[in-house]
Amino acid sequence: MRNEEVASKIFRLELAGEIPQLAAGSFVEVSVGGMYLRRPISVCESVPGKVTLVYKVVGKGTTQMTKLVRNDVVNCLLQLGNGFQIPESSRKALLVGGGIGTAPLYQLAVELRKKGVFTTFIAGFANQSEIFYQKEFENICDKTYYATMDGSFGHQGLVTELLPECDYDYFYACGPTPMLKAVTAAIATDGQLSLEERMGCGFGICMGCSLMTAHGAKRICKDGPVFRKEELVW
Repeated sequence: MRNEEVASKIFRLELAGEIPQLAAGSFVEVSVGGMYLRRPISVCESVPGKVTLVYKVVGKGTTQMTKLVRNDVVNCLLQLGNGFQIPESSRKALLVGGGIGTAPLYQLAVELRKKGVFTTFIAGFANQSEIFYQKEFENICDKTYYATMDGSFGHQGLVTELLPECDYDYFYACGPTPMLKAVTAAIATDGQLSLEERMGCGFGICMGCSLMTAHGAKRICKDGPVFRKEELVW
């Protein structure tokens, strides 16, 4: 349907077809021409019959994806991974995203709003040119904060430095591992974290994305990518 650059090296790909409602935090494996392995891309938005994927150009596979145009046929594996769960007891949620890890938090924000949960959103980027979906998050979240490493937009520094300004009883986070570790250490409340990892098969057969948790070895693609805070052993 659409494949457009929405920020520096960040593209939004809209696909239509035989697509069920996909869970916030789940991902899609996209087949890329000339590449042996599919590319795992988190779900940004989903309704029956349509899914929006936001991806960052980082290598040959994602570079190839930028060449997709309207009416191209894309082969995908759907309904992969376990997404975010919203506790009934939570009334004030904090969403923390880092870079392209911000993308899967959008559908979660939409679902939180439908449940009447007060939502605060913090996103961290290297600079302003990489920020995407700013208006979309501002329209759906009650409060939004931004941090950039160079100070070109919002707070100059780390997302963790904005935490004291936020009021929440539960948190969700997605982004680079160093950010997730820092957020986990800085936040006392329970929460869920979506891990970023290179994946081979995408559905738990190759075991290439395994990690050790408090409950033994788990596969990020099959048992995750979302894990509860207490499961993770940093």
